Amino acid sequence: MVGITGPVVGLDEAVAGERAGATGTLEVFLDSLDAAGRRAAVFALQRPGTHRGSAERGLAHLAGQRLGWSADESDLMLARLLGRDAVFGPSELREAFLVVVPIAVAAAEQVEEYDRTRLRTLRHLAESYRWYGDTEGYGEIRRRIDALLAREAPVVEGRLPRHLLDELDDYGPAMRAAHGELLSGAGVAAFLGHCALLDKPRATRVWRRRAAELLAGADRGPEVVRRLLEGIAAQPEHRVHDLNPFGMGLASLAGDANTSLVRGLLWASLDIREEWVVPLVGAVALHAGTGLGGSGGMCRSQPLATAAVAVLGELPADRAEAAVAELGRLPKRVVNRTVAKGIVRAREAVSARAGVTASMLRERAVPALGLDGRGAREVALGAYTAELAVREPGTALLSFRGPEGRLLKTAPKQVREARAEELKEVRAGLRKLSALLAEERARLEEHLAAGTTWPAEDWQRYYADHPVTGAVARALVWEVSGGDEEGRGGWAAGLPERAGGGWALAAADGTARPVAAGDRLRLWHPLRAGDEEVAEWRAALLDREGRQPFKQVFREVYPLTPAERETASYSNRFAGHVLRYGQARALMTGRGWAGRHLGYFSEGDSSELVKELPAPGELPAAEGTRWRARFFVDLVDQGAYSDGIAVLCATDQVRFERRAAGGGPRGPWEAAPLEEVPPLVLSEALRDVDLFVGVASVGADPDWRDRGADRAYGDYWMRWGFGELGEGARVRRETLARLLPRTRIADRVELTDRFLRVRGELGAYRIHLGSGNVLMEPSDAYLCVVVDRSREAGRAAGKVFLPFEEDGGMLSVILSKAFLLAADDRITDPTITAQLRRGR
Repeated sequence: MVGITGPVVGLDEAVAGERAGATGTLEVFLDSLDAAGRRAAVFALQRPGTHRGSAERGLAHLAGQRLGWSADESDLMLARLLGRDAVFGPSELREAFLVVVPIAVAAAEQVEEYDRTRLRTLRHLAESYRWYGDTEGYGEIRRRIDALLAREAPVVEGRLPRHLLDELDDYGPAMRAAHGELLSGAGVAAFLGHCALLDKPRATRVWRRRAAELLAGADRGPEVVRRLLEGIAAQPEHRVHDLNPFGMGLASLAGDANTSLVRGLLWASLDIREEWVVPLVGAVALHAGTGLGGSGGMCRSQPLATAAVAVLGELPADRAEAAVAELGRLPKRVVNRTVAKGIVRAREAVSARAGVTASMLRERAVPALGLDGRGAREVALGAYTAELAVREPGTALLSFRGPEGRLLKTAPKQVREARAEELKEVRAGLRKLSALLAEERARLEEHLAAGTTWPAEDWQRYYADHPVTGAVARALVWEVSGGDEEGRGGWAAGLPERAGGGWALAAADGTARPVAAGDRLRLWHPLRAGDEEVAEWRAALLDREGRQPFKQVFREVYPLTPAERETASYSNRFAGHVLRYGQARALMTGRGWAGRHLGYFSEGDSSELVKELPAPGELPAAEGTRWRARFFVDLVDQGAYSDGIAVLCATDQVRFERRAAGGGPRGPWEAAPLEEVPPLVLSEALRDVDLFVGVASVGADPDWRDRGADRAYGDYWMRWGFGELGEGARVRRETLARLLPRTRIADRVELTDRFLRVRGELGAYRIHLGSGNVLMEPSDAYLCVVVDRSREAGRAAGKVFLPFEEDGGMLSVILSKAFLLAADDRITDPTITAQLRRGR
């Protein structure tokens, strides 16, 4: 390449002649040069600051000639346009695009190997620049580049072409370093070259047939796919070298070229009949679909997440269970709306192919993880035995037993030193079991909200008898009916208990109803039960000190109110609250609500959060009616301009829409009046919104009033912190009415409509049952109490059985404050004692 970027004698004079009006002077001069001279002239003309008219005519004249370009020269010309060594700035390149790009494309057309990554970026730029005019010129460049990108790269056995696993990100070099020998195998370069051609989310049948042929001809082809997919599933997000001059340089998993390559690997994996394929594709979907930093809607790599989800949706019926199991793991972590819609479509597609619902497929795919019928697995570690077990209501436990049979809670020193690797595997099994139990708790709560029913045979096999799911299911109240699916034969509720070789449901009064073949079962929901039955179950659970994996018996319900009958099309029940946006957004995401972010960064002064109920996949696509709730929020405080993220938001209406049966995942949504919304759908959606308000409201912050000039919404704080009780607080009040008589402070407390009144030695106090805020009598002065759960009051409250919120929820906080204030003469915390003196 020596001399190609140096001066070309006579070029400046020829350009000057053109400027003086000597038409054709430049073309005559260029034709007088040999091929090397004309190539050097191209580099001289293809630079910023060159007179547009002269450069355009000269480059256009040379672009139609075969100049003997080398691959290095072609790559250098493209590198001058894009990347770290570019001589053109973003605006300069846009201005000169139709002048300097055609000759670079012409050079690439004349060599065997060329910089596909930069050509792909130029193709994207041509697509975006077409709005500036000369649509035909930009279209011609796109067509020529498309032809280059579709051309398979020449294969040199034992060497990967430069565009495969390139150096524009961390992933490519890491894979080359880790798997150099594997990647040099016969046929591997040809296979990967074909994979790199896939620049769309989905592969065509023609592409897949060719991929299958090349995979079969590649040395250790399946292992190549596995190792490269494992690499991307473990690749940390990082800032890639963005060739787009107008790109934002956001973090990702791979650059454009390697993203296309991995996308091709995902689709090629469909033809590999190995057990690792489906879990690995699911791992890629989860890793790529998770937000930057581990949360949020901006994926680590949306193209890879979208492709992986689509691949899971294409799996055949005999792999449908595994596919749905992987798809079922995604919604709690993947909240990007585009990817989330793809998950819904994939679940419905694969379940339709299998002929059953996605819900049925998920429950059939729950692994036992080696646990026996007792829900336990023993692993010999020399003279000791490790036992991995699951216990109701769904807790994973790891214990050790010594040679004498003595039970140990931690691994003994002998095991830690002599069996370190085996112990590591056992602990990994504990983590896997804990994660699976969390998934099963969430799945069963979805079924509770959906009102799903099961035939007795499926319920016994996949729930009551299952080594993992059974620990969660057996702690819940179920209903059984001997009639049809609608329960026209009547429903009987009870907790599962073994009866001979089968199961029965034990009612709150102790009677049992056997579960017989032909029966149908569903999870009991307090909304469908009468007040008397709900009270019986709550009393029974307290008497038995039975814990549940999630709130079921003590679940809040939200029937339609007279005010909502008046508004007809929307609910204002939770409108007008001020929430801490970051906390509220995290709760919304965790409960399956998706929508645009608020704040300057998202240009969002308002947003709507949407959730489908029941969860997609519980019903076949062509059956039942889909429902979704829409919750509106407005920006109140967007914080610092540089942050661009909302600090506070205000709540507004909740509306509902439905999609008719048979409409499929792309059918239209229609607004529905509240009276036509199924009670279970209405109640579960409003319960979520109540949770957002109850946890994230500024009124729930006991320190809000102490922020001085920075505080705002003081009146709202007072109204929320001491106002009427919401549904959650009313359930809390009912529970306290049953709990308090069992405590040692029973003679010092009484319940009023909104408060728990506590009589101490120094004075009396009222604890609000919604917020936990405290007022001192008789002045009604606010008492700020942040309970230290490690002190005596916390320990005393911890001895009381709590059926829910036992890990520091509001019920626990209220009881802790009650125990503390009942012995107010023993309080030593100076921040509290000072307030007590002022408030008297």
